[in-house]
Amino acid sequence: METLKDFLTHKGYSKVKLKFTKTNHFEIKASINGVKGRFILDTGASNSCVGFEAIEHFNLKVKDSEIKAVGAGASDMLTQISKSNHVKIGKWKKQRVPLILFNLSHVNNGLINHNAEPVDGILGADLLRKGKAIIDYEKKYLYLKL
Repeated sequence: METLKDFLTHKGYSKVKLKFTKTNHFEIKASINGVKGRFILDTGASNSCVGFEAIEHFNLKVKDSEIKAVGAGASDMLTQISKSNHVKIGKWKKQRVPLILFNLSHVNNGLINHNAEPVDGILGADLLRKGKAIIDYEKKYLYLKL
C-alpha cells in the first residue's frame, strides 16, 4: 500500500514539516524575500499577512491600503499592502506574492499569554491555493505542488 507521502511525492509535491503549538495552531518556517521567519498556517485566513514591524525585516515595499482587516478578536484594523514578494516554503517558491500588513500584536499577545512563541505573520488560503496544498494533520506535514 502506497503512503500519502509516496503518492504526493510521485505527483510532484514537496513536503514541509509543521509544528503543532500549545495554542493548537500549526506553525511553519518560510522565507519572504530571502529572509527566514515563523508563521502560523491558517486555512481560514483569506490572505497571507505580516505585522507592521516586519517591513524592514523582510525588505517589504509597502503602500497604504483602503482594506480593513478583520480577524478573530479584532476588526476594522488599518492595513498596508506589499505587492511583489518572493515566498519560499521548503522547496516550493512563488514570485510576485502580495502580502497584507497589519498590527499583529493581538495575535502575538495571545500566543505569549499561552506560553507560545510570537510569529512574524500568517500564511493563509491565498498561498495554500497557489501551492495546491494538502495538509497531513496526523503526521504534521504540509505538501505543496512544485
